[in-house]
Amino acid sequence: MSSQVRLRLLPSARCLFDEPIQVKVEGLRSRQVVIMRTRLTDEEGMVFSSSATYRADGSGEVDLKRDPSLGGTYIGVEPMGLLWSMRPDTMHKRFQKTRSLEPQVVKFSVYEEEGRRLAEETNERLLMANGFNRVLVKVGNISGVLFTPPGDGPFPAVFDISTLRSELRASLLANKGFVVLAVTVPTDKAGKTQEMHLDMFEEAMDFLKQQPKVGGKGIGIISRSKGADIALSLAAFVPGVDAVAWVNGCNANVGTPLYYKKQQILSPLLFDISKFIPTESGAVIAKHALDDPRAEKNKGSLIPIEQATSHFLFVAGEDDLNWDSKAYMDQMVERLKCHGKENFESVSYPGAGHLLEPPYAPFCSSCLHTESKGLSILWGGEPKIHAAAEVHLWNKIQKFFKTHLICDKPKTKAKL
Repeated sequence: MSSQVRLRLLPSARCLFDEPIQVKVEGLRSRQVVIMRTRLTDEEGMVFSSSATYRADGSGEVDLKRDPSLGGTYIGVEPMGLLWSMRPDTMHKRFQKTRSLEPQVVKFSVYEEEGRRLAEETNERLLMANGFNRVLVKVGNISGVLFTPPGDGPFPAVFDISTLRSELRASLLANKGFVVLAVTVPTDKAGKTQEMHLDMFEEAMDFLKQQPKVGGKGIGIISRSKGADIALSLAAFVPGVDAVAWVNGCNANVGTPLYYKKQQILSPLLFDISKFIPTESGAVIAKHALDDPRAEKNKGSLIPIEQATSHFLFVAGEDDLNWDSKAYMDQMVERLKCHGKENFESVSYPGAGHLLEPPYAPFCSSCLHTESKGLSILWGGEPKIHAAAEVHLWNKIQKFFKTHLICDKPKTKAKL
């Protein structure tokens, strides 16, 4: 490596996962062309990498906040492009981060056009800051992970329901001042569920409310995909939900009958895998496989969200290729308006796909889905636009929960 070339990650090479950094290179020749690269290995051993070509200024410096990439995995001025544009070495793989106690290590490097490495720096991207607590919990039939901020509180509580196992969203949300319980929608070994019971999620909600640092009588819920219709059902049928962030979901109960108090409350909205559309990459488009929830035969699957007293944040990526999320969102808005409700806000992102995550993770275009008979699903989204939507949405979700989750004095003890 060249001793005079310096690669800097500002303000620090150690930061929270969802925090932007400034990438600078100093000590190059005037107008020198270099190649910037990043590389990480996730928990499954999958390697993700990106590259971009830059030309130094007259002083021999490159600043990703100012200078455009001339080619590579992205082009243009993209300060965090080296992170979100990382691609897996193997097709149809998704970045996996389930162990939140360990930072994600990312190697940044700069090379001459001829291939000689000039400088390298390591970025440690933390999921949890110092003082935060992570506890594995067992609530009824659901296993979860509880994240608690340092200090006495009180803190608002958020129930994170996911379909793809990850602690990324929950741990980062806890860093913003929330007590967060993360659970994954239960399935059997084949990735299937014959029936879903809302009581399991209610028990998890009760556990969360009883935590000593939690303030307020109600909680928030954040969810996407199948988890999103579970969140809507909790808001409609179970007391104590004050705010729901629904991301790229459906307005009906998808896949399996839903029970509550030993009675079926919603019939399933079914999907037909024969309607999957194959693509040249080998992944399929599942957007039109779900039945129409507005059809007469499916009215029993529609979730009566007008019964809910909670506030809703509806979010749809308009290029979602897994579900027709924008249409489902529009139908929910129309339904609430017809009932004279104003307890909602909605936002849609043109060019964003299904997997809207906290910002700066590698963009996932397709991966295996347990409910798709072993097929890889094409999620949709144009990477650059999708990444910008994630930054905007992440801030919006935090503001939404801070606005609608009211804290009072904390409890005195928790039931473990």
